[in-house]
Amino acid sequence: MSKRLIRMGIDVGGTHTKAVAIDNSTNEIVGKVTLKTTHSHPDGVARGVVLAFEQCMRENHIDPDDVVFVAHSTTQATNALIEGDVAHVGIIGIAGGGLEGLLAKGQCRIPNISLGDTKEIKTTNAFITKKKFSPELIREIITELKGQGVQVIVPSMAFGVDDEQYEKIIYAIAKEMGLLTTMASEITKLYGLTRRTRTAAVNASILPKMLHTANSTEKSVREAGVKVPLMIMRGDGGVMEIEEVKKRPVLTMLSGPAASVMGSLMYLRASNGIYFEVGGTTTNIGVIKNGRPGIDYMIIGGHQTYINSLDVRVLGVAGGSMVRATKEKVIDVGPRSAHIAGADYAVFTDEAEIIDPQVEFFSPKEGDPADYVAIRLQNGKRIAITNTCAANVLGLVDEQYFSHGNRDAAAKAMAPLAKLLQITVQELAQQILLKSYEKIMPVINGFIQKYRLEKDQISLVGVGGGAAALIGFCAEKLDLKYSIPENAEVISSIGVALAMVRDVVERVIPNPTKEHIRAIKQEVVNKAIESGAVPDSIEVHIEIDPTTSKVTAIALGSNEVKSKELMKECTQEEARVIAGADMGIKEEETRLLARNRNLYVFGGKSDGNVRPIRILDKNGFIKVQRSEGKAVVSKACDYQETVKQIWNSLSAFHADAILRPDYYICVNAKVMDYSGSISLENMLMIMDLEIQMLNPEDEIIIVGTKNKL
Repeated sequence: MSKRLIRMGIDVGGTHTKAVAIDNSTNEIVGKVTLKTTHSHPDGVARGVVLAFEQCMRENHIDPDDVVFVAHSTTQATNALIEGDVAHVGIIGIAGGGLEGLLAKGQCRIPNISLGDTKEIKTTNAFITKKKFSPELIREIITELKGQGVQVIVPSMAFGVDDEQYEKIIYAIAKEMGLLTTMASEITKLYGLTRRTRTAAVNASILPKMLHTANSTEKSVREAGVKVPLMIMRGDGGVMEIEEVKKRPVLTMLSGPAASVMGSLMYLRASNGIYFEVGGTTTNIGVIKNGRPGIDYMIIGGHQTYINSLDVRVLGVAGGSMVRATKEKVIDVGPRSAHIAGADYAVFTDEAEIIDPQVEFFSPKEGDPADYVAIRLQNGKRIAITNTCAANVLGLVDEQYFSHGNRDAAAKAMAPLAKLLQITVQELAQQILLKSYEKIMPVINGFIQKYRLEKDQISLVGVGGGAAALIGFCAEKLDLKYSIPENAEVISSIGVALAMVRDVVERVIPNPTKEHIRAIKQEVVNKAIESGAVPDSIEVHIEIDPTTSKVTAIALGSNEVKSKELMKECTQEEARVIAGADMGIKEEETRLLARNRNLYVFGGKSDGNVRPIRILDKNGFIKVQRSEGKAVVSKACDYQETVKQIWNSLSAFHADAILRPDYYICVNAKVMDYSGSISLENMLMIMDLEIQMLNPEDEIIIVGTKNKL
């Protein structure tokens, strides 16, 4: 019998730390463990990570030698900033003389960075010109900064992304003097001295705490006998080795929501969607486009940084959000939850307990408005009416989901409030969910506009224990499809266990050449290797923003043992059924336009050879969903002519704009995404880097899709 190989994923939540063990060959979940998150332990949440890991191995008889991958999400970086548990940062600015020095001195002088609720990152600034730069002077400056309480150093030089030598000298001296350091040029390669310096300062402020956590977690995992590198979830949906976390801990911000969306993608057949991570108190909402999560720069203290993370909106409305009302109507739902108020949900209360229920208005916490509704029972117990209660009353929660409870108990508890408002219990439930929907709807519509999602392609994906309480009602109101993936309650841990190594390099390159693109591609490949990816597994996606001249290279790769596909291969006929259902057309109208050994391209009815397009992989996952497009099989040597023909035929001309088509090229199992680029010249230059690796006679599938306003 072959040896069982296991991937371990641990997700750290505010209440629970959950671990899953997944068979690397079949992706079957072979074990689950849930423990209380260890906030008060001297090692913090790191202790819970280790306990969950060890218990999962012990209960499921997993030998340490069987573990080929272990990773965890972390709340440490986020919590450190929220709680103000940060180090005092000393910033040393460097620049040339004259006007450059005058401007740079102001741009790299960063005031204290607000973290909200009177908490802040304290900064102390120093500045030196290159003409006066010397190791002796740097030692004097660092000694003076230490005397003012500085605990970490940030060297930041004007145009430092082009010349790192001065920052590296300061780094070496600070290390020699016992101080941790973040070089601004190491965090990002983008220009913008103020923003780059601020981003480095945020990273430096959490270095001491994160270094302690990383070291203690790594030590415990090693003591458990696991020899593979410990990986940590990044906020942009990838993972990186713990050694990289020790240098760039800020990249782990929002790694919890990132774990959820990556877990969702493992089960999501559609490539475009809005995902809900619904807890008891808050709901995280984000976007998936073309099979990738939406990424944006994080805002801290009201200022943008260069920290790439999931583009997430956090709303104070979730499964446990309590009703707020007057004696005439429901006025709001949330942000306080039943958990915060220490009250059980009515829907999870024994119906026999609900005797003589009475409406009671109260403030959950000091300073809260006194219009939150509780139901006082005859036995003195106070319970809450929540979104979950309302959804169960309306029959929207299937019994397979975590949110399912006693519908009759919820209705019985809601009856006195309905009577007070002179409406039925059903009408009360509708009003409650409608108030929640009114908060969620603008966020979803905002994402649709921001990411130019085609509404007929969107699917809502619900994860987290409270998903079923909200997603069905919202999907119906928005007229969208929705799904709740299998194992939704441990979806984050699954996302951690199956995550890929990810790294990003961004540079401002006016008029980029093929040599520029090749260089940035190699740079991001090297960074992905440093983060733990196997070179042969790495794929790179290049984006060029013509308005800002920003070139972005995104690398994705696997660690030493690549996980196999999540689902069994489907036949061509099964793929046709999936594509037809997603396009909303009859099976007989779903036509196979092209295929290779790993990918299918299906289309609907033809209208001048332009039709809805779906690209599916051999497992039935929809990689591309577009409403208008065409597919052409071409030899590699002829691809440019095909691309140019599609460019002309699929361009959309409007009074004030010309919308050029997006392209996808299918080679073997890869779908190379060239969407979002405006210049045909730039697009062909990027394509060339991939196509020139093929034999001239190799066949590729070129898919062009039409863009709409």
